[in-house]
Amino acid sequence: MMVKLTVETDRAGRERDRVTIRFAGDSGDGMQLAGNRFTDSTALFGNDFSTLPDFPAEIRAPAGSLAGVSAFQISFSNQRIHTPGDAPDTLIAMNPAALKMNLGDLPRGGLIIVNEEAFTTTNLKKAGYAANPLGDGSLSDYRIISVPLTKLAVEAAREFPVSVQQAERTRNLAALGLVCWLYGRDLESTLQWVAVKFERNPAIVQANQSALRAGYNYGETAELADASVRVGPAKLPPGEYRNITGNQATSLGIVAAAHLSGQSVVYASYPITPASEILELLASYRNFGVKTVQAEDEIAAAGVALGAAFGGALGLTGTSGPGLALKAETVGLAVSTELPLVILDIQRAGPSTGMPTKTEQGDLLQAFFGRNSESPVCIVAPSSPGDCFYLAIEAIRIAQKYMTPVIFLSDTYLGNTSEPWIVPAIDEIAPIVIRHHTDPEGFAPFIRDSETLARPYALPGTPGLEHRVGGLEKADGSGDVSYDPLNHQRMVDLRAEKIERIAQDVPALEVEGPQEGDVLVLGWGSTRGAILSAADQARAEGVPVSTAHLRYLNPFPHNLGAVLRRFRRVLIPENNSGQLRLLIRAKYLIDAHGLNKVMGKPFTAVEIAEGIIQLSEESRGR
Repeated sequence: MMVKLTVETDRAGRERDRVTIRFAGDSGDGMQLAGNRFTDSTALFGNDFSTLPDFPAEIRAPAGSLAGVSAFQISFSNQRIHTPGDAPDTLIAMNPAALKMNLGDLPRGGLIIVNEEAFTTTNLKKAGYAANPLGDGSLSDYRIISVPLTKLAVEAAREFPVSVQQAERTRNLAALGLVCWLYGRDLESTLQWVAVKFERNPAIVQANQSALRAGYNYGETAELADASVRVGPAKLPPGEYRNITGNQATSLGIVAAAHLSGQSVVYASYPITPASEILELLASYRNFGVKTVQAEDEIAAAGVALGAAFGGALGLTGTSGPGLALKAETVGLAVSTELPLVILDIQRAGPSTGMPTKTEQGDLLQAFFGRNSESPVCIVAPSSPGDCFYLAIEAIRIAQKYMTPVIFLSDTYLGNTSEPWIVPAIDEIAPIVIRHHTDPEGFAPFIRDSETLARPYALPGTPGLEHRVGGLEKADGSGDVSYDPLNHQRMVDLRAEKIERIAQDVPALEVEGPQEGDVLVLGWGSTRGAILSAADQARAEGVPVSTAHLRYLNPFPHNLGAVLRRFRRVLIPENNSGQLRLLIRAKYLIDAHGLNKVMGKPFTAVEIAEGIIQLSEESRGR
């Protein structure tokens, strides 16, 4: 049984429950800007939405080349949705390369809006077209709206003192204006944004605003009413919302943790895609108890953060997979010294430099085992952009309570994608309690709390609490350097047991759907949205399926083994070659089945739905 992907072809001004749009063009065409502005308009309109930016690693690839195509997809609905859509209903292609790179994702009957002036002989050749697809009949299965977007922009800016080149750059806003007309989005928020963005150059403000209105008016005057679609507002829970990406939510979670703990933050990082944005955002929060350090390299950044933790601040460092490898020795030092270091790993496609702007979940085993000897750490993984806020706070809370390093595993998809997020009241979030030891009576640096096994958090300079820390093995209790074999065994066991005891603070794993049965889909991290949508599709096909999602990966929830054993088949979708599956099989002796994808792209719901259906049929012996 297959799940069919279809698109409605009757577009005559009708209401739709959901629409997916993809803006695509050259890296210099401003597609990310256009997509983000459309997203903000959609948020203000009241739709639920999810976005998927996709851009090349090069700062500016050759203009008109396939390698230089940048895209931004948004799916918006009058109902709750979990993904940015499996495929676009509408493709905005600013040049031939954008069309060629994205046409394969557009279902037949979909709408294509092209900037006709970009389909020159030179650009067609760069994109590998032997003939112009706008005139050779190859696009006959699609609805085409061919628009002179560049001319529209230039004509709109003619009355303002800007150069032709500056006027041409506003074609992305002309395209945005047309799309806003087609889908009933208001221009006001974008007009205001342009005014603020370019306030120092009134002529540029006027040119961009004029181009936006020109695109909108083109839809009104070109008799495109039969292509217009309306998607009504969604019925979302009441509250104050904002459009937020995973990296933004992570940064706000760190700021919130500073407030909840009453401690300052020291965030040390080296620029690396896709984690650099967190450093940039936190640097703007210096008035909220946040100090940022752009270190000379990954190793230095980890050392600065660990030193800050030793000194009593909230010490954090951020990176991606290659940087996590470089930080490994310092993370091991944090294990040995038992200090509350938090490491943010915004994963990307590897190995090595890999594909810096593409997504992957390939660092799970590195997070578990990527240090020498026995050096366990706590690992948490957010499941949505908004969840990054809460898991950032949770990572800091656990690190402080258990005096241990914590690795926070996000990824490129979560970091860059956005969704409407209900802003929580800070007083509704439990405070982070940090107890700095101050009493010298009976103090020893490695005596342990009977519940958590955490050692005392004694700040340097506290009278009577002088002690040593370092990478050499320490004697249990006193912290003196020790080479005693039995002591080393005990310290290794204690550090491992401390991580296991974190499970007492980890919520029980919840199952959505039947609590036992044929198929359980187990996920972690950014696969959650696609899994939920896939389960809905499978149920619509008559296949009973349950889902569960892991946000705590080390230690696992205490009831994970019991949950797994209630199902005949377990399917684990991962953007890697089967890393969680390997851990599940080893720990629980469950013959879990993998659904693996390492293409630099997130799962579509259809891919997972087909995996569910196939596994269900195998379970029933069909």
